[in-house]
Amino acid sequence: MILTSAIDAIGNTPLIDLTRACAALGVEGRILAKPDFLLPGFSKKDRAARAIIQAARESGALQPGQPVVELTSGNMGTGLAIVCGILGHPFIAVMSRGNSVERARMMAALGAEVELVDQAPGGVPGQVSGADLALVEEATQRITRDRDAFRADQFGHPGNPAAHETGTGPEFWDQSGGTIEVFADFVGSGGTLAGTARFLAPKGVRCYAVEPRGAEAIGGGDTRHPDHPIQGGGYGMADLVHLRDAPLSGTLTVSGEQARDHARLLARTEGLFAGYSSGANLAAAADLLRGPERGRTVGIVLCDSGLKYLSTDLWADAT
Repeated sequence: MILTSAIDAIGNTPLIDLTRACAALGVEGRILAKPDFLLPGFSKKDRAARAIIQAARESGALQPGQPVVELTSGNMGTGLAIVCGILGHPFIAVMSRGNSVERARMMAALGAEVELVDQAPGGVPGQVSGADLALVEEATQRITRDRDAFRADQFGHPGNPAAHETGTGPEFWDQSGGTIEVFADFVGSGGTLAGTARFLAPKGVRCYAVEPRGAEAIGGGDTRHPDHPIQGGGYGMADLVHLRDAPLSGTLTVSGEQARDHARLLARTEGLFAGYSSGANLAAAADLLRGPERGRTVGIVLCDSGLKYLSTDLWADAT
């Protein structure tokens, strides 16, 4: 099959049985992982980027050649850089300096204009807080006005969860032969979890939100220690639009250390080179199999590539 562009290569990633990781973790059950780092932008956000831009063009909200602006930790921005570049829209990515430098360089290489925003006072490189995100949001709103641009709005646009309700969820179900019983996902904008849950929950699949320890806003837990290294989410935002009325069975928390250790284990045992949030998802799946979902089949997304974290401590001692 010959595709017309990289946009047509977004979606339909395979499903991999993590038998070796499960053996190393000593858990009873099965973990099926969808490696969305195989998508053109090396992350699951390609799905939402395509859906939002296509919907905006079809509705007339985005006019031919009109600029697109969005705040990003780097993954949504990479997806938008690809889609916008192919469809002829200038793209401006607005990102906190707390995110890894690889993300900014990749977006720029794909033709995006990258605006980096200084972190809030006391901010730690590699750890993006809710306060940092608020500064990025402020800059994004200003640039959107100044450039008469379309705001992609991954935290509010319905195209984000729709991409997963029509893509990720059905893929999990069909590729697993309907054997998936549990789904867990680290929450950024909430689009992946909400959309996938809307497809899978009516089929009896229990769906869980994953949050960083100390930034447990969705589960109503501890929010006093929100600093963590899991980029792309865990901002301590309790009221995410996409998660309103999402059919969730509960929440789990993982530490930054757990996310790091499980990402490294995933690379060593399965040859799957993924980032922090993928490690968080694996840690959450293991916790579920040791607890309330023992013996069941858990689905997770491997959200992005480990190549986006080479400058962070995720792979600091890998040489």
